[in-house]
Amino acid sequence: MAEISFFHNPMSRSQIVHWALREAGVAFETVPVDWNAKPQALLDANPMGKIPTIIHHAADGDVTISEAPAICHYLAEVAPGQTLLPTPRERGAYFRWLFFAAGPLEQATTARAMGWEVPEGREGMAGFGSYERTVDTLEWWLADHDFVCGERFTMADVYVGSAVDWGLVFGTLPDRPAFAAYAERFRAHDAYRAAKDAHNALIAQAQQESQQDG
Repeated sequence: MAEISFFHNPMSRSQIVHWALREAGVAFETVPVDWNAKPQALLDANPMGKIPTIIHHAADGDVTISEAPAICHYLAEVAPGQTLLPTPRERGAYFRWLFFAAGPLEQATTARAMGWEVPEGREGMAGFGSYERTVDTLEWWLADHDFVCGERFTMADVYVGSAVDWGLVFGTLPDRPAFAAYAERFRAHDAYRAAKDAHNALIAQAQQESQQDG
């Protein structure tokens, strides 16, 4: 049995964890997830039936982790050498932007995509304030930092980078120079490219099978 069981559908947020697994260099087994027939093992591990979800078959018993940012950090902790973790000096920026991407950025881009607008004068009730303020804040940081923690790539860049990657490809983030330059840096990683190639192959296979069934 592989060290990690990874529940995966390439058309989901589990793409984030696929990249994280490859960066971490841990052995994993992919468990395909069909939206119309979710495996019982996934439902047993996560009653919401959501992915990403992983099961770490640790020496002292199985550990189930869901939620992409939590999984990313967990994998950094179990990765050989643990070089994806922040140094003590980097810890503040690491956790700040990991949770910024999981909280305000996720909320702001989802609200914008759904057509939800925060009523005037009520920004204080929304965790992200406004879409514009959230995007401007992320741009402010990335304009002066190569990666989330500065000059060095950490696991926080997998999660923040995935948000920027998705945002630039699908238009949920504006195409600003700071975002494009950041994307160019993390897209150069072998683990990123390997994960993307695997996703694209799975998506192409699914499309081909769908056409054959039709």
